[in-house]
Amino acid sequence: MLYLAFIFHMHQPYYKNLLTGESSLPWVRLHGTKDYLDMVEILENYPQIHATFNIVPSLIEQIEDYTNRTVKDTFLELSYKKAQDLTEDERSFLLKNFFSINKEKVISLFPRYFDLYSKRQKSLSFNTQDFLDLQVLFNLAWIDPLFRNKYEALKAAVRKGRFFTEEDKHAVLDTQLIILEEIVPGYKKAGEKGRLEFSVTPYYHPILPLLATTNAAKEANLRSRLPEGEFKYPQDAKEHIESAVKFYADRFGAKPKGMWPSEESVSEKILPYIIESGINWIVTDEAILFKSLKKKKRERDLLYQPHLLKRKEGDLNIIFRDRNLSDLIGFVYHSWKAEKAVADFISHLEDINKAFKGKDTLVTIAMDGENAWEYFTNDGHDFLNALYTRLSESKTIKTTTVSEYLENNPPKSKIKHLATGSWIYGNFDKWMNNSAKTKAWDWLLAARKEVEQTSRQTGKPEGSGLPSDRQSHKQANELILKQLYILEGSDWFWWAGEDPDGSFDRLFRMHLTNLYTLLEKEPPKYLGQPLTL
Repeated sequence: MLYLAFIFHMHQPYYKNLLTGESSLPWVRLHGTKDYLDMVEILENYPQIHATFNIVPSLIEQIEDYTNRTVKDTFLELSYKKAQDLTEDERSFLLKNFFSINKEKVISLFPRYFDLYSKRQKSLSFNTQDFLDLQVLFNLAWIDPLFRNKYEALKAAVRKGRFFTEEDKHAVLDTQLIILEEIVPGYKKAGEKGRLEFSVTPYYHPILPLLATTNAAKEANLRSRLPEGEFKYPQDAKEHIESAVKFYADRFGAKPKGMWPSEESVSEKILPYIIESGINWIVTDEAILFKSLKKKKRERDLLYQPHLLKRKEGDLNIIFRDRNLSDLIGFVYHSWKAEKAVADFISHLEDINKAFKGKDTLVTIAMDGENAWEYFTNDGHDFLNALYTRLSESKTIKTTTVSEYLENNPPKSKIKHLATGSWIYGNFDKWMNNSAKTKAWDWLLAARKEVEQTSRQTGKPEGSGLPSDRQSHKQANELILKQLYILEGSDWFWWAGEDPDGSFDRLFRMHLTNLYTLLEKEPPKYLGQPLTL
């Protein structure tokens, strides 16, 4: 029997400004209405399908900011604002940003939206009704088809198509928030049925080995650049792990069994912290397996089984994703007809099963659970429905959660030394391969030392940048550390020097500036300039 383990990873960077409560980018809200809940709800129609969903605590925290109404979303505020009251700058903002979704697979589905897109491309002027329709259609298009067919307000908006009223707009926007409110309860409900497992990622999605030491980049790739100073704070890596486990337990009533290390980045140095947190299994890329075992060729008999990391702190199971099959879904099949893509995927699985002549194997598909679907027809539903149907009917392929499989098939193979690296070519070049990235690490190191110095001087970093009568020293300390841990997230380094519009560069510098403000220190002048200068 071939056992198939899907692991879908849900993640967004931390956008909110801790000092103002404002979020300059809307992607938590918009992906929240398009990707997080429907991926679970679609499985209600396929009781034989078991799967694992990986959640990042900082993503759930930001979703809860919306449901608790504790975040100011610039895009949402400009969506709610009456079209007739929009200023010229705000109208320019809408024209620049409210077409931010796939043109061929999404915008083209809404005739009025496509007309507005064409009008903008021709630099034609927009009237008040055009802007009102744009406010509605941008938000409506980002809502998953499942919900556009489920909620009456959304069905009505789709039927109407154009010439919306302010009341129509409010109905769409209000429904967005209703969908967001259903995500965490929906996950809990789905998990209670036993067919789904939820794993977790370190709290703010850091590259754990690089927090332990940025010299890990050299371990993964001898030619890697390094920042001028070594960032070496393994205690921060430990905190991200422990706080993630606690966050999950607080929301779901039990500790998670599995962990997806951010960007599937691993090293020997971080294993003790994962083991000590009570995690039972982790997932990473197949490149790490073959590097660990010093194999020059891809050996499938090693790939399609779990392995054991037996360390003095305890035991940890590890599974490795099939990179080829995962990437077919993530990056290739969106350009294929759904039936052809599913047939191709199933044929790969059947070939694997035949090669092992009926021997039990575990094939792991670990992939982004949100970004891929925007490029599929019908937000991936045609593909997923066809895939789940075929898998439900199969006599030789059985889907499983990771913990289910491990319970019945404990690993027989041990890995004595785990190689250092990530899912991208088995190294950390994506977070360290240009001068902007290494500069970002140096900036973070300087700020981390300021936190450390303040802690030594006072016993704890007490400055808050806020009136003392509004916040206790303990709360101020927690806010400082929260801001620090946000800055250790992977996304700032991923985009450094490769940021198309500079938005992540601005976010990184905003978070850094806020940290100095919280410490009651003068922010360095270099934070006023982009990393690339």
